[in-house]
Amino acid sequence: VTISKMKNLTAISLFSGAGGLDIGFKRAGMQVRLAVEIDASCCDTLRKNMPDTVVLNADVTSLSGQELCYLAGVKVGEVDCVFGGPPCQSFSLAGNRKGLLDDRGKLIGHFLRLIKEIAPRTFVMENVKGMANWDNGAVLEVISEEFSNTIEHRAGNFRYDVEHRVLNAVDFGAPQRRERIFVVGNRLGKKMLYPQPTHGNIQNLNFGASLKPFSTVGVAISDLPAPDAPSATALRVSGTIKARRENHGY
Repeated sequence: VTISKMKNLTAISLFSGAGGLDIGFKRAGMQVRLAVEIDASCCDTLRKNMPDTVVLNADVTSLSGQELCYLAGVKVGEVDCVFGGPPCQSFSLAGNRKGLLDDRGKLIGHFLRLIKEIAPRTFVMENVKGMANWDNGAVLEVISEEFSNTIEHRAGNFRYDVEHRVLNAVDFGAPQRRERIFVVGNRLGKKMLYPQPTHGNIQNLNFGASLKPFSTVGVAISDLPAPDAPSATALRVSGTIKARRENHGY
């Protein structure tokens, strides 16, 4: 699908945060009609960066799919994509792994509920890599079971084909090794075509290879002004990050 064709596609964003996914979908050409986020400060950021998008400061657990479609200016069953990243602390290898038993983990259930109520043609859920192996893949099994049968809906009966893959941001030009799982579904009977890496380790690249060398933090921030001395909070946080990398490898 070309970007020119995607300009006619509509999307609703859930658990929008500061808008990372939203910006990506907009750059791909989609119209993000509505962004829903519970954090007021994040909503201020969303409104600043996406003036053409309706930003709703609300808790998704109190909303219905019909309400969201109304705010987005689209009919139920006619949204092209619903995307979002439900809070992932419960599934992170650095967390306590309560997963679906944790209130934040249950938000994934509300994401699935809204998918059924909105009936978008496609959906994308992004989360930490650790979600894939929590309790031997219990979360992914729950998601698959939710969409394993035909859904009876006033917009028509349909069934989602669901699959997932772990992607690493560094393979696509980001100056960061950031692995995330993407769970995607569509009711169009289409096979998902995942993007191919555009960057690779320069030591492993052959002469004439189409891949570019991995980007680096140095390149990304080389034009920034000199930093101030780190605060006590910054030093404390950096220590916890170092400990996490030593204990968990990321």
